[in-house]
Amino acid sequence: MASNRILVLGGTGQVGFELVRAFSLLGDVRAPSRIELDLTSELAVSNFLDQFQPSLILNAAAYTAVDKAESEPVLADRLNHLLPAQLSNWSAKHSAKLVHYSSDYVYPGNGRHAWIETDLTAPCNEYGRTKLKGDQAVESSGCMYLIFRTSWVYSARGHNFMKTMLALGKERTSLKVVNDQVGAPTPARLIALVTLQACLKSVTSGTYHLAPRGEVSWHGFAQAIFKFAAVAGINLAITPDAVEPIPSSDYPTPAQRPQNSRLNLTQLESALNCELPSWQSQLQLTIEEYLL
Repeated sequence: MASNRILVLGGTGQVGFELVRAFSLLGDVRAPSRIELDLTSELAVSNFLDQFQPSLILNAAAYTAVDKAESEPVLADRLNHLLPAQLSNWSAKHSAKLVHYSSDYVYPGNGRHAWIETDLTAPCNEYGRTKLKGDQAVESSGCMYLIFRTSWVYSARGHNFMKTMLALGKERTSLKVVNDQVGAPTPARLIALVTLQACLKSVTSGTYHLAPRGEVSWHGFAQAIFKFAAVAGINLAITPDAVEPIPSSDYPTPAQRPQNSRLNLTQLESALNCELPSWQSQLQLTIEEYLL
């Protein structure tokens, strides 16, 4: 890969942290903090890009507070739509490559089939709508790009479902978790490693689904977390069978959640000439990393 000036935005987040780690040997990796670069400022971003002149931009920055996006649509739109639009326009003018991370939330979230990249998009909440506008801006910019739509991101660090469950599982003997939302929990580490392979193999510009193989509900994911944690020697007050399944209607949130977050992986697996790992194997690896 010819890129030797690599800009990682959102470098302190789950995906950004792993990207910095994965790409650190490939060139001059810069991951400015929020203090160093205000991503809400178009001028600040423009000045930084012109000064650093990256040949590869990895945009892991996003407004990810799904419920708060309903009441903060302007901020969500800036980070999820206008920022990737700005990055892609700059990249097109300077022959840079952009990798942008998106979400299963761009799809309607109904049915049971695994979404393919060409399926109709119809987000069910403001977060999804801003992410979709960001995707469309990148796709129409004319730059070299990869968009990775992923789902249910978690890691051994930061705030995420796995770590929340482990914390609660040490204190409580029972929990209620929704069982009518289905997807594939995706470790940030896998996202970064796949991104690295895609860049090294010069995968054709386009939009791809990036997630592990298989599917599970949040309820099933919670049970699996407790199962693998117990095997790894983590002391828990709860057992997997003490997790009670409940419908989403019993756990109302300001933003509607998609019930179907299944993603078809055929296009990415074909481009990489490999089979992505199962969500179970990735969970086991992430819990092992959590213990380090």
